Amino acid sequence: MRRAINLSASDDQRVGDGDESGRDAVRTDGGVVSEDSPNPGAESGVLDRLAAGIDDRLGSDFLESSIFWIPPFLLMGLFVYGAVIWNFLISLTDYQRFANAPDYSNLDFEMYTRALADSGFIDAAVNTFILLVAFTAGTLAVGLILAILIDRGIRFENSFRTIYLLPMSLSFVVTAQFWLWIYNFNNGIANRVIGVFGLGPISWLGDQNIVLWAVIFALMWQFSGYAMVVYLAGLRAIPDEHYEAAKVDGASTLKMYWRVIIPQLKGATISAAVVLMVFGMKAFDFLYSLVGGYRPPNGADILATKMVREAYANLNWAYGAAIAIVLFAMALGVIGPYLVYEYRRNNL
Repeated sequence: MRRAINLSASDDQRVGDGDESGRDAVRTDGGVVSEDSPNPGAESGVLDRLAAGIDDRLGSDFLESSIFWIPPFLLMGLFVYGAVIWNFLISLTDYQRFANAPDYSNLDFEMYTRALADSGFIDAAVNTFILLVAFTAGTLAVGLILAILIDRGIRFENSFRTIYLLPMSLSFVVTAQFWLWIYNFNNGIANRVIGVFGLGPISWLGDQNIVLWAVIFALMWQFSGYAMVVYLAGLRAIPDEHYEAAKVDGASTLKMYWRVIIPQLKGATISAAVVLMVFGMKAFDFLYSLVGGYRPPNGADILATKMVREAYANLNWAYGAAIAIVLFAMALGVIGPYLVYEYRRNNL
């Protein structure tokens, strides 16, 4: 009996002192730990902390939903941003026509220097800036006025809303043909209307001093309905108590809107302005359809039309790519601050 007890004690001592790894190899849950992973808890702990950090930063369903967003993310990265990077590389070469493939061994900023020295590029850049500012400001002003009139409960509200919004459903091609007919020198409605007051006729698309403003007015006509809808949604979101409080304080209707209501439409104004600027940068379709070619009327050339003309009419691919990168930078200059603004408001 004593011998059996001694043997058991010896076995326990041998297991405890002679083979410490054997004790470590048995887990409390009955599993066996591999000798290659002496401390598996450390690795799993790091992964758990990494996953928890991602969940806290990007949301609890970020990793679980990755199977759905990773494929379109990769496709977008390849065909959109990859194309932008490739376009930038082409702009650093002297690639033109179809004689040879682009030579990426000698990259420089010669095309950008050429653009800064090109008076045509400077004129197109100035026209683009004027178009963006005047078109956006004018469209917002007209849209705000229309939204206020409709919000005050005028008769046939739904009919007017449909009429004002209808032009936005038209494509740039249809709008261009419509205004080409209105601006016709001999039989256009515009010259007939001003003729009633003893003015004109005016060559709306032939006079380089007014052609850009004629284009801006046509674009305002098309997109004022969009601004109206955005502002109308903002007006309907303002509580009635704000209107009543302004009236109790003795404010007139004009002062009520100027000092109380319009300041509360800041978010709607910023959102609509960004969208309108993006549409203004895409005015190439309108100008191309207006004249049926890459060369718009003198005084109406913008960066988009010059870019396409250099690339596809003159086959200066590198120069056209450089102008495209400038347009891309302008777009980032418009959208970037808006995204930062929305991020700070926790809307992203």
